[in-house]
Amino acid sequence: MDTKLTLKLDKQTIEKAKAYAAAHQKSLSRMVEAFLKSVIDKETKHFEDDIKISPFVSSMRTGVRLPPNLSYKEAYTDYLADKYK
Repeated sequence: MDTKLTLKLDKQTIEKAKAYAAAHQKSLSRMVEAFLKSVIDKETKHFEDDIKISPFVSSMRTGVRLPPNLSYKEAYTDYLADKYK
């Protein structure tokens, strides 16, 4: 449900924001809403500010899902046992 909100801003800022919105074919209301959502989302995901993943590391994703109960030590022990049979 949309609700009306009144803001007081500098006249030049409003004019520039309207021009920007028109150039990007968006309404000023939707731009303000998107901005506020991004600020709120950043606050709720504060841990993302602490850990930055580089594009290189992101590109290495394989999409492989591991079972949650996987024992890495046991899997590695099994691997070594098979390797040196």
